[in-house]
Amino acid sequence: MQEKQMALVQPVTSEPQAPAPVSKPAGHDSSPPQALLDFMMRDWKPAPTKMPPRLKNADAFLARRRALSKLFPGETLLIPTGHEKVRANDQHFRFRPGSDFYYLTGNLEPDCVLVMQPRQGGGHTDLLFVEPNPGRSDQTFYTDRVKGELWVGPRLGVEQSRARFGTDECRGLPELPALLSSLKEPATRPWRVLRGLSEKVDGTLPEQSERDKALATAISEMRLIKDAQEIRELSAVIASTRRGFEDVIRALRDATSERTLEGIFNLRAREEGNDVGYGTIAASGPHACILHWMRNDGKLKQGDLLLLDAGVEGNSLYTADITRTMPISGRFSKEQREMYSLVFEAQKAAFKVIKPGIDFMEPNRVAMRVLAEGLERLGILPTSAEQALKEENQFYKRYSLHNISHMIGLDVHDCAQARQESYKYGKLQPGMVFSVEPGLYFQVDDLTVPAKYRGIGVRIEDDVVVTARGMRNLSEDIPRELGEVEEWMARIWKGSGRSAKKKGARAAR
Repeated sequence: MQEKQMALVQPVTSEPQAPAPVSKPAGHDSSPPQALLDFMMRDWKPAPTKMPPRLKNADAFLARRRALSKLFPGETLLIPTGHEKVRANDQHFRFRPGSDFYYLTGNLEPDCVLVMQPRQGGGHTDLLFVEPNPGRSDQTFYTDRVKGELWVGPRLGVEQSRARFGTDECRGLPELPALLSSLKEPATRPWRVLRGLSEKVDGTLPEQSERDKALATAISEMRLIKDAQEIRELSAVIASTRRGFEDVIRALRDATSERTLEGIFNLRAREEGNDVGYGTIAASGPHACILHWMRNDGKLKQGDLLLLDAGVEGNSLYTADITRTMPISGRFSKEQREMYSLVFEAQKAAFKVIKPGIDFMEPNRVAMRVLAEGLERLGILPTSAEQALKEENQFYKRYSLHNISHMIGLDVHDCAQARQESYKYGKLQPGMVFSVEPGLYFQVDDLTVPAKYRGIGVRIEDDVVVTARGMRNLSEDIPRELGEVEEWMARIWKGSGRSAKKKGARAAR
């Protein structure tokens, strides 16, 4: 897991930086008298002069910038990180950096902009615009609700950011408008902007639809192939996710609501990482048939299944994406076992074909054939599996609903701006990390399904990496075979002082 950014290091107060603008006071604030401001400005311990250490993996971020530089010689590239979003009046949602900006810098702070300026002779100079931190030399440390360090904590500052992230140069954000204006001059070299992250950047530089889109596409396609460090980050958050799943299993002893399980998992994510990588799905009973069930307000009932789709996002922002379907009582019923076994066989078949050079969609085709043939055996399909699988029919999708794979990395649905021919219709390459998540969902009101199966939803999802000769299941340590899941739950309950049998007896009373 990548080390946390050292935001508590304060800059030297004599650093010549323009102060941040004072934010608008809240309606319940009182205006501070001048005497109080004068008092607040004196008698503070001098800020440390020692620079923060260079980011642990700074060389990896530098290598990515150099790779991007080669794709756009002679052009200025602007990659903002985005801004905090208001949640309620003067409160903001917890900030999460733009994935592309983070991929190229390792910087977690809001408002920053990476500018890659072309150099004479080739290559680019990496210029990072960051929020200045004047420390206690400017009253904004106390008066500014949005930027002031007594309100939100200190930021690194300009020179500290250069030392920390290893960019060629850093400047304060107040200097950014002048650079943006200069790019509009007729003699300026061509430029491209990663759009949709900064209103200031987008509003100053006119949109160049195809050119700007090509920059977003290039970064997404770079992210298709994970390096060794990224695989380690993903392995770490997957291990953390397993611990979160085990927390949920322990809670099943006494929990009565899906929301309790959501909170239990999310606590692990905050303890061991940055947050959850996406909204936790803790879907019990028929809710498991709703693909993105995130209300999590249902009651837990003995005899139902729990579909838990969740992932820890690490401090490095890489996220796991794992789904396990578990019997709330600790034992699958006959009908649940039938559906679980079918989904498991579909996933196993998909695993067997994954290797470099095959179509990205081939594991999906293989898994869907297994599901369709199983649905035919159960008498659920209105036709033969062969007929149902035809492109013009696709009847099996009434019960499977979704394809089984998407890329995983800094985003749970990673590399979203990549071209279809490089992603969905491309070939697998070593270093690609993606989900394998077949599922079957039988809605409670679906009259094409025998009544005994209605309301059953099963999904099994693992994260795999393509290797030189095949694939490796990064989440193989999280039990997924039917018997293993039951044994896993029983072992955890036994270790917590209560067996599955006792739990069932308690619920029956």
